[in-house]
Amino acid sequence: MTESLQPEPGPTTERYEVFHTDCAARDMVGHVTSRWGVWVLIALRPDGLRFHELRDSIRGVSEKMLAQTLRALVQDGLVWRTVEPTAPPQVTYGLTEFGLEIREPLLDLFDRINRRLVPAGASGTAEGR
Repeated sequence: MTESLQPEPGPTTERYEVFHTDCAARDMVGHVTSRWGVWVLIALRPDGLRFHELRDSIRGVSEKMLAQTLRALVQDGLVWRTVEPTAPPQVTYGLTEFGLEIREPLLDLFDRINRRLVPAGASGTAEGR
């Protein structure tokens, strides 16, 4: 009796489909973890920020990259967008409930990194080094 060395394929779970190139979650993960996606999700609040407030709070981001990042996050359902019909239009962005869920582990990640970079009891910030 010959047994195969290959494990029997088990039931596929959606959790692992992310490793396949055609997985829809890959695009969203790419948007969230893009260079500016992480910073947008951390900077935004549920009550919203105007475009220029968000741009000013994320140092180094260009208006073009911020607009592209916001467009992707809005399409993914992580960020909401409202436009007030004024001249010029006032555009406000905020986190959806899903965006808030995604933001929490990002904040936890940065808290952990910050604790590691700044020794307990040390004065100053990691930026000052």
